[in-house]
Amino acid sequence: MTTQQPLAGKTALVTGASRNIGRAVALKLAAAGADIVVNTLQDRTAAQGVAREIEALGRRALVKVADVVDRGAVRAMVEEAGAGLGPIDILVCNASSRGQVDFLALDYATWRRVIDISLDGTFHCAQAVLPGMIAKGWGRIITLGGISWHAGLKGRAHNLAGKSGLTGLTRALAVEFGDRGITANVIAPGSVATVRPASAGSSPPRATLPPVPRQAHVDEIASAALFLAHPDQGYVTGQIIHVNGGAYLGT
Repeated sequence: MTTQQPLAGKTALVTGASRNIGRAVALKLAAAGADIVVNTLQDRTAAQGVAREIEALGRRALVKVADVVDRGAVRAMVEEAGAGLGPIDILVCNASSRGQVDFLALDYATWRRVIDISLDGTFHCAQAVLPGMIAKGWGRIITLGGISWHAGLKGRAHNLAGKSGLTGLTRALAVEFGDRGITANVIAPGSVATVRPASAGSSPPRATLPPVPRQAHVDEIASAALFLAHPDQGYVTGQIIHVNGGAYLGT
């Protein structure tokens, strides 16, 4: 490990890494020396593009197409990653599904799917990687939460339910595995500028802009992930790291 490459010798699994926040996190960790498992649900082409960017940084990358809701697929992904790059040291649970649907129009399948990606996906990934982290006596679990569940948001019951559960799960992991050298923390973005079309209600109207009156850049979220993954941050756990321009102050 060097000052310039604090994550040298580490392997990170980033779910939902083919674009936006996931891509930014993968590249940020790679620039710090980590080899990266680039997970995507279905966009292999985009994920392969991210892998090439990682390799251009001098790191190894492995693309894995897997649905984090599928426990068997997650187990296989982690096993193949271990064989190809080494056991997972850093888990970043970024995979999510969003959308705005009025509650009475929200069908159960959509409700279940959105919650399962946030909550069950994190459950499956954490259970798959934790044995290796325990064996090493070192690990970082980073989940992507949010702030809207604190105050509620119309049309987002499914998303908010998943993110609130995700936050509780992450804190439970922090308590249970803190004595094993493993930290678990949540990053709570607000509105983030992404390349995909924003769903209705995702960009705040001018009257509700946070104290820093703009959307976050994905690289700002990635920088928080690097902070939490850094070997120096072994005493930071069970925390919600707010990267939302102060928007949390209004919830």
